[in-house]
Amino acid sequence: MEKNVGQTDSIVRIVVGALAGLVSLGILGSVVPGPGILSLVLGIVALLMLGTGLTGRCGVYSLVGIDTCEVR
Repeated sequence: MEKNVGQTDSIVRIVVGALAGLVSLGILGSVVPGPGILSLVLGIVALLMLGTGLTGRCGVYSLVGIDTCEVR
């Protein structure tokens, strides 16, 4: 699978993923108020965002035909 996530998009995904992960862990540790299901959802979002940000590949982008990679 070819890279389809550009550098800016990748940085945004990594930052959002890290924040979602921190909030998820905060909910699990009872530092941040919120329901347990929100922690699970944010954890999954964090893993997906970090994974696509670090690899530069997004399956949804491939299905829709989006490519934010500037250089080929």
